[in-house]
Amino acid sequence: MPIIGSLIKSAIELRSKMPAENRPINPIIAQEKVLKRLIRKAQLTSFGEHYGFSEFLKSKNTIADFKKAVPLHDYNKMHNDWWYRALSGEAYVTWPGRVKYFALSSGTSEASSKYIPVTTDMIRAIKKISVRQLVSLSRYDIPKDFFKRGILMLGGSTHLNYNGTYYEGDLSGITTGNIPFWFQHHYKPGKRISKERDWETKLEEIIKKAPEWDIGAIVGVPAWFQILLKKIIDKYELENIHEIWPNLLIFTHGGVSFSPYINSFEKLIGKDMIYMETYLASEGFIAYQNRPGTTSMSLVCDNGIFYEFVPFNDDNFDFEGNLKPDAECLTLDQVDINKEYALLISTNAGAWRYLIGDVVRFTSLNPPEILIVGRTKHYLSICGEHLSQENMNRAIEMYEQEHNVSIPEFTVAGLPYDNMFRHKWWIGSSDNIDPQHIAKEIDRYLMKLNDDYRVERIAAIRKVEAEVMPVDTFYDYLKSKGKVGAQIKFPRVMKQHLPDWLEFLKSSQKEQ
Repeated sequence: MPIIGSLIKSAIELRSKMPAENRPINPIIAQEKVLKRLIRKAQLTSFGEHYGFSEFLKSKNTIADFKKAVPLHDYNKMHNDWWYRALSGEAYVTWPGRVKYFALSSGTSEASSKYIPVTTDMIRAIKKISVRQLVSLSRYDIPKDFFKRGILMLGGSTHLNYNGTYYEGDLSGITTGNIPFWFQHHYKPGKRISKERDWETKLEEIIKKAPEWDIGAIVGVPAWFQILLKKIIDKYELENIHEIWPNLLIFTHGGVSFSPYINSFEKLIGKDMIYMETYLASEGFIAYQNRPGTTSMSLVCDNGIFYEFVPFNDDNFDFEGNLKPDAECLTLDQVDINKEYALLISTNAGAWRYLIGDVVRFTSLNPPEILIVGRTKHYLSICGEHLSQENMNRAIEMYEQEHNVSIPEFTVAGLPYDNMFRHKWWIGSSDNIDPQHIAKEIDRYLMKLNDDYRVERIAAIRKVEAEVMPVDTFYDYLKSKGKVGAQIKFPRVMKQHLPDWLEFLKSSQKEQ
């Protein structure tokens, strides 16, 4: 239906020129309005009544009173104190009405799945920001016929589990099941394949259908798209993916830093592409890249999420990355550029002062733009080296660029060594990399990138070593734990899962 593509293109261009789309908002004022709306709507819930939400609305300083009265929550506290009631079917627990959907967030930092409430208001907000991101394409040099092409979204199953009280599944499966009618013609892999629950079967079905589709954009997590594109290339004996999808132009990715993947990803393509990052978490649509020439994302300040920012340091977090109860929490008007903050959110899905687990850094305050630089628990500091995920990603990226290799996956752990400590790196690559050389180079890069690391490297970290292995080893480990799917990422720092990882590697070596 080429006519639909032309209409979408015209509608985007028209909307991008409308005054409402070009009128800048004051993010500080917008955030205060968001919090007041959230409090007003949730004041008659059990949570709102318990913490006196109705009184906050009478206050001259709603934000201050809200922060003073409502405690900080991680997932366990939010679930154990409140969300378990919503899971049992109780209405008006932390948000008005009964929760129909729960997103399963089986991340890398926890052993079991988290159940995150997804409300009608949250779905509506996600749709609103998705349209904004679509409108932002008018700022890019995109040919008109792009909007006639298909968009391949590699997400969770739209066939959600229903237990008699609520539906559960990946957020991508929940939102994809609610896509607007005008988008369904462009959406791939289509309703039938999207319902498939077995991840490997879904990939095989997509591979079979690939020659029939004219794909213009792909949307998903870098690691799994890299696997899919490689399988398609191998299946049809191609040089690159553009031989089968010549009009592929945009990769919209999220969930993990793209920098470790970009070298290996670009070996799979034959033309330049536009890379756009989104920050769509299980808890809401937080930010998106909306202009060319930057890798930063615009923070969504006016659409159902109130943000607080916790300086990511030892004063506020313990060794395991757990939030301390008396942690310092800043609002948007108090943050600084180029400092790391853990993100707290209060949302229209009934999360309140909730630690989402991501660490961000502001690159601009007006307008507010951020980068995701790591996870609160993907942070290595066994002796004060304060090694962030951003440091790790950058060191790997420097090695890739300097030695023309690709390292799509890696993880690192801190281990005891001669009454002191050592860092052990596991490197996933299909290139010929000398383990001793990469360990030496990563060590050298990190001493340049991080002063604390340089000091502790002399004082306490007595050894840095590396083991190079096939990339499939990382994915095989995830499969062995039942963690495969659209939202699964390999942890960059091995902490509580380290014994399982070591045992897996040991058993794998025996089988070889």
